[in-house]
Amino acid sequence: MNAVEWVISIILVIGSLFCLVASVGLNRFPDVYSRLHAAGKSSTLGTVLLLIGVFLFFLIEQQMVVGKILLALLFIFLTAPMAALMIARSAHRVGIPLHDPKSVDDLKKTYDKE
Repeated sequence: MNAVEWVISIILVIGSLFCLVASVGLNRFPDVYSRLHAAGKSSTLGTVLLLIGVFLFFLIEQQMVVGKILLALLFIFLTAPMAALMIARSAHRVGIPLHDPKSVDDLKKTYDKE
């Protein structure tokens, strides 16, 4: 194995670990807001790293530029965090409570005006 294959393997392992952390967070966190944080941040970073690793493999090892991987990378990088934000905002508007009742809800004043 040469150095390029090692770098690609490390990127893929790190991406897989981030996806694993995101799946554990989805199962272990207590409320919808913290679960969305795990899904929006960790899984996005893990998926982006996996796609970067695959793109680099095809680019360096196979001498192919796969534009579909770049488009998928861009699409996931832009839409997954925005989807998590929109789901969290709609959950807040519906009135799903935070896990800790002592926590401060800074957005309550904003939505009470509507």
